Amino acid sequence: MNVVLLPGDGVGPEVMAEARKALDALELGIAWTDVPWGSAWWAEHGTMMPADAIDVLRGHDAILMGAVGDPAVPDDEALWGLILKIRQELDLWVNVRPARLLEGIPGPLAGRAPHDVDMVFVRENSEGEYAGVGGRVHRGFGHDVAIESSVFTRRGCERVIRYAFGMASARKGVLVNATKSNASRFGFPFWDEIVAEVGAEFPGVVVDRMLVDALSARLIRDPGSVDVVVASNLFGDILTDIAAALQGGMGMAASANLSPGGGVPALFEPVHGSAPDIAGRGIANPVGAIWSAALMLEQLGAGEGSRRLMDALETVCRRGPRTRDVGGTATTAEVGDAVVAALAAQPLPAEDAGARRQLLASADARGALR
Repeated sequence: MNVVLLPGDGVGPEVMAEARKALDALELGIAWTDVPWGSAWWAEHGTMMPADAIDVLRGHDAILMGAVGDPAVPDDEALWGLILKIRQELDLWVNVRPARLLEGIPGPLAGRAPHDVDMVFVRENSEGEYAGVGGRVHRGFGHDVAIESSVFTRRGCERVIRYAFGMASARKGVLVNATKSNASRFGFPFWDEIVAEVGAEFPGVVVDRMLVDALSARLIRDPGSVDVVVASNLFGDILTDIAAALQGGMGMAASANLSPGGGVPALFEPVHGSAPDIAGRGIANPVGAIWSAALMLEQLGAGEGSRRLMDALETVCRRGPRTRDVGGTATTAEVGDAVVAALAAQPLPAEDAGARRQLLASADARGALR
């Protein structure tokens, strides 16, 4: 596996170091390519990444990326100059975000158990409200005009909606369609039509059409009633942040940016931002980064490695240590060390006893699970 590691800004390098540590402990032979793109690169070169960046990425199997953003860089430049540019130029058209409350992690809703929050969001990732179509005129004359156009294409909608139906079919057979076709004149009525058309191919999947504002409230009132959600770019962005809060906070949330069948590297990233206010303090939660690494392994065909990593991550969430954002006192590195120790403690076949001893020695985290 040839993987690009893009640590990013703020707490990005801190949490991505723990994700890499956990992946290396699995001894899967990952060949890493480290790239220093982001806000520091922008400060030196005036761009978020070099001109040949996309070509560099294309030569790899996957991209593992930390959060990007810095107060010195305009937000739109940080986004359009890196993550959105990568998504669009590689045509990473579907964003998959699992939202699950892990045992041991305090959620914000009273009386809700982990099984009450277990859903997946399938977000359109290449067009919609983030298509970048529009402009501004009459600047400085006191009557500026800004136009932002959403773009819904049949190809773009069909592929992400079909992907969502496939996921719903593999899970509980219910797909929530997040829409706003009561107020949108063209885009969401078109989206709803395509949901109905594609749905005919999946007679075993029940479609629950919900206006996005009502769905937002439903996520809070009854999260257990939601399993798979398909949403446009903007709606998916907002709904998944609500879901991240339900699973314990932004530090817990992972995501995958995919182009199924596209022959390009997928991109995996924790959902949280760069959090410059806590950068360098060693207190950022690495769970979202490590979870993203597990999603990467699954996508690359290393299903057993993904399962082992998630098992270790869930063990640490259940027993501790945990960072302060989820009720603990541990540092970022202490959580990462505990995940490595949990990997080392997993039962392995007898023929792998030597590898197990080596993993135990490398963990250097004895007692972390006590």
